[in-house]
Amino acid sequence: MVLLMEKVKELKRILDSSNNIVLFTGAGISVPSGIPDFRSATGLYSEKYGNIGPETIISNTFFHANPKTFYEYYKKHLVYKDALPNKAHYFFANLEKQGKLKAVVTQNIDNLHQAAGSKKVYELHGSVYRNYCISCNKFYDLDYIIESKDVPKCECSGIIKPDVVLYEEVLDSKVLNGAINAIKNSDCLVVVGTSLTVYPAAGLVQYFLGENLVVINKQTTQYDNYAKLVFNEDIISVIEKLENIR
Repeated sequence: MVLLMEKVKELKRILDSSNNIVLFTGAGISVPSGIPDFRSATGLYSEKYGNIGPETIISNTFFHANPKTFYEYYKKHLVYKDALPNKAHYFFANLEKQGKLKAVVTQNIDNLHQAAGSKKVYELHGSVYRNYCISCNKFYDLDYIIESKDVPKCECSGIIKPDVVLYEEVLDSKVLNGAINAIKNSDCLVVVGTSLTVYPAAGLVQYFLGENLVVINKQTTQYDNYAKLVFNEDIISVIEKLENIR
């Protein structure tokens, strides 16, 4: 506990002395909000849907070939409309309000950073709150998807697709370049709740040129050896200890 508190004090010193912080998040930051992660022992990838693996279901090929099954899985496992931002989301949104945190780069599709007040958010994998017709590009909100029976259809009869990056799809180049530039220009990169195994998102850490790389994740990551600080702790526990330092 003494060592942990010393690390938390060092984290506070780093955050206090940094003026261009970027936050890089994965599913782990949203777990305290009731959204399951993907790769832990109890995560979404730990169980199949019938005889089909989740990574197959949320692929572009499967979406076009079996949209009904895709949406059954998608609405049950990837949409959490009632989830609320937790203490970590609010903590980093407050850092942005102070002018210290310049951007959030996230692999999450849950909109919780924005719900907590973060303004500059690069959503690498899109958002469940945006949906569009693959035939005419008309926009539809999340409520329309939730309330639709079977496969959501546009008024033009086209199939509606969530604006999320499925397996086999590439990241949006504008979002990707914005995230890269934010990380390149940062003096502190805080990585929270991601195993850093999903590419190309995980590779963005390589663009960080500063000294203060902080990794907060329950499991070890491939970047731990390069980090100034590593916390294999729950993010809420770290935030609470951070807030209690006087």
